[in-house]
Amino acid sequence: MSKTWLGLNIGNSRSHWGLFADKTLIHAWDSSHVSVDVVQEFTENGKIEKLFSGFDFSQLPIHVLIDFPRIAIASVVPRQTEIWQIYTNVKIVTLADIPLKAMYPTLGIDRALAIHGAGTYLGFPMLVIDAGTALTFTSVNRNQELTGGAILPGLGLQLATLGNKTGQLPDVELPKKLPSHFAMNTPEAMQSGVIYTLLAGIKDFIETWWCDFPNGKVMMTGGDSAIIHGYLRSHYPNICDRIIVEPNLIFWGMGELIGNG
Repeated sequence: MSKTWLGLNIGNSRSHWGLFADKTLIHAWDSSHVSVDVVQEFTENGKIEKLFSGFDFSQLPIHVLIDFPRIAIASVVPRQTEIWQIYTNVKIVTLADIPLKAMYPTLGIDRALAIHGAGTYLGFPMLVIDAGTALTFTSVNRNQELTGGAILPGLGLQLATLGNKTGQLPDVELPKKLPSHFAMNTPEAMQSGVIYTLLAGIKDFIETWWCDFPNGKVMMTGGDSAIIHGYLRSHYPNICDRIIVEPNLIFWGMGELIGNG
């Protein structure tokens, strides 16, 4: 009989939830970060519904309203990690749980899980681009050794910083389609500057990586992965065709580690 459990990936902006049966991800959804009061109430009564006000559990493909479910947590927000440790049936996933070599102590657990999941299912060498609040590159060779990576502000963060840290630049959202390189108004000029510079950087990192690992696979995940992949398709289609997009990549890694455990 399969064991049902919850995976929780706590990112900088949101919490990402996955419902598992053993290693199989059944359903994934997002929520805001929870407060200590909500976790305390959940710890006392064990009803999963209390965690997600407004979430329609009838959409789940199986009945999952279990009392006191097992939860595995990977977090890059220490305050949220601390809140969840009052719950007794919890597993905090750390780098020590991940069977990759040459990891440095401050490597983000989200990056480690994503590259482990990607490589486990599709093979190494592997490059993972996580396009979230921060945009990260993480590389592992065929011997499952970390070979490095990079971190920079994500698209949304770059645009928000321009709006928040300047006197006259407006708040700007990401466009659905690529703007003109040379814009004739301020919002589109901001979009152009941030987007085309980021795309050029992604292209450079991928091509540099392929020089070392010409047959390696590239995967992209994170909240902005779909829109960035669309931009790449418009501007660098040859590169885009070799990138696999998987929004639940961190859960691939989590399921491999925790499922059947």
